[in-house]
Amino acid sequence: MPQLLAGLPRTWGHIVSVMVSGRVWSAAPGRMLVANQVVRLHRTTAVHAPNTVVLLAPGRGRWDLLVVPPELTEEAAEPLMAAAVANLR
Repeated sequence: MPQLLAGLPRTWGHIVSVMVSGRVWSAAPGRMLVANQVVRLHRTTAVHAPNTVVLLAPGRGRWDLLVVPPELTEEAAEPLMAAAVANLR
């Protein structure tokens, strides 16, 4: 997670909260230090978007990111990517 947050555009501001699926993401601390700033990690049990990471930056916005698990084959990843594109329309 720290590498993901460190790679985001600076224009997104400081991400203070990250929400992930507790069913998909392994146990992690409730907060972490990223670039000398505290980021809170929340887990949800919602099943509608298990491969989504939600980022919150006060005054800047919310970003819902699709995370394709690296262990997926191309065939298994295709439906996830197609669903993400369909949601953009």
